[in-house]
Amino acid sequence: MTPRDDSDAHDSRWSDLDRPPLNVTALRRGLVREGRLWQQVDVVQRTGSTNSDLVARAAEGTADEGAVLVAEEQTAARGRLERQWTAPARSGLFFSVLLRPAEVPVTRWGWLPLLTGVAVATGLSRAAGVDTSLKWPNDLLVTVGGEERKAGGILVERAGADGVVIGVGINVTLRTEELPVPQAGSLALAGAVSTDRDPLLRAVLRSLEDWYGRWRTAGGDPAASGLQETYAAGCATLGRTVRAELPGDRAIVGEAVAVDGDGRLVLATEAGVQEPVGAGDIVHLRPA
Repeated sequence: MTPRDDSDAHDSRWSDLDRPPLNVTALRRGLVREGRLWQQVDVVQRTGSTNSDLVARAAEGTADEGAVLVAEEQTAARGRLERQWTAPARSGLFFSVLLRPAEVPVTRWGWLPLLTGVAVATGLSRAAGVDTSLKWPNDLLVTVGGEERKAGGILVERAGADGVVIGVGINVTLRTEELPVPQAGSLALAGAVSTDRDPLLRAVLRSLEDWYGRWRTAGGDPAASGLQETYAAGCATLGRTVRAELPGDRAIVGEAVAVDGDGRLVLATEAGVQEPVGAGDIVHLRPA
């Protein structure tokens, strides 16, 4: 990681006085507690990818469960399928966390991106006052001008045999002229009552700690922890006709009717078959 030289700040096209930096001291004071999940909170000015950095720290033994790494700007952020993603400095929340769910069978770790989506949506609804929904498996949606837009995403990576790094990117103050694609959105464009990133980040991380604790206590059981029901209730994909673009250039079209016990999206096709989809790009074909 290479922190930005202060001499760059005034000349950078991303410099923006309406986007103040995060207060790492306040974040640590509000989140780090003995016996709680979050044990280390670091903020860097600029890095390639917080996920890559935290995976490396875990491999080096310099980070353990409860480590949080936040970047004011990412220059090589990745989404699913290694897609590149960039945003102006301090325009969003870009962070990764390290978890080691030892009590949970690895077969249930597939619920972690869905769990994170529920936690992020819950935290933002409370702190930003904006309605959010989830697109299976890992997108956060908001409504801008009556249209559904993507305002955030989640990327989960293994970190050794017993660890998982979860990366989250949320567009907070991104303006219309800054949108990378027309389908993108931000909390500000969705009419958020607050775009102060410090309380937003605290709310999201507290919500993630709460949901992760419930899920871990239940041994990763999505039904017993309430995760499966809550995810389904907030999932904008269910009840819609979608196209699942699968590996190997295969596609399935059907109605998304359920999220099963393994976190897979179940599609009811015109052939009368219910097909579970565990990985792939989902395209919404019909409004909810």
